[in-house]
Amino acid sequence: MASKAFYAVIAGAGSGTGSAVATRFAKAYTVVLLARKPESYTEIVNDINKSGGHAIGITADATDPKSLDTAFESIKQQLPGSGLAAAVYNVNSKFIRKPFLDLTIDEFDANLHATPRGFFAFAQKTLPLLLESVKESQHPPTILVTGATASVRGSSNFGHFAAAKFGLRGLTQSLSREFHPQGVHVAHAIIDGGIDTPWGKGSVFNNGVDDGKIKPEQANCGELLASAHTGKVWFHSGDRSSPLGRDLLKPPH
Repeated sequence: MASKAFYAVIAGAGSGTGSAVATRFAKAYTVVLLARKPESYTEIVNDINKSGGHAIGITADATDPKSLDTAFESIKQQLPGSGLAAAVYNVNSKFIRKPFLDLTIDEFDANLHATPRGFFAFAQKTLPLLLESVKESQHPPTILVTGATASVRGSSNFGHFAAAKFGLRGLTQSLSREFHPQGVHVAHAIIDGGIDTPWGKGSVFNNGVDDGKIKPEQANCGELLASAHTGKVWFHSGDRSSPLGRDLLKPPH
């Protein structure tokens, strides 16, 4: 009997981290990329398929439960009988730098919606599928969440961003404690710096020096998160068998 096929799903599959993660996971699995606009995933889907992998792009809002229902129904139809091996949440809200007293409640809510609230919807959809894969997957079924420096340290003019990232990290830690005993691995990867992406060209990091941003290939984001799935990275807890401290350590250079 042929072994069961598995796939990885990546929410927030644009340029930068999402693209790097998709490319790395495509070495082992069919990858499904979710993004609100087809132009966010079309190029990477084509690149993976041309290089011998198998990638599928689906237009979906990963923060919306109904949109996720439709997306996963499409996955079920396109990949019948396949199990979910890994789910990556890489969705971010619009990145802005703004003094706290100038922030609007809508801007604050937008960060919460895309980050902890969005992950809530994504995790509720993917966790049941990951639990179904526990007995058959080669590696522990895994949810991976990309964080930022703001996940552990708030900065001036970034209160909205830090609040959302702290919330995302807290929810991830809680899910780790709840689902680790059930066989699902939950990890929060801190990418400690600004990623060099087309949409972030106007953002300044490290006083605007030439190498002040992290290139996805330098950060090796894909390898980092794939290693979290297979258990080849070091955690704050120092023990992958422990549900505590699922943050990954990754310097920018």
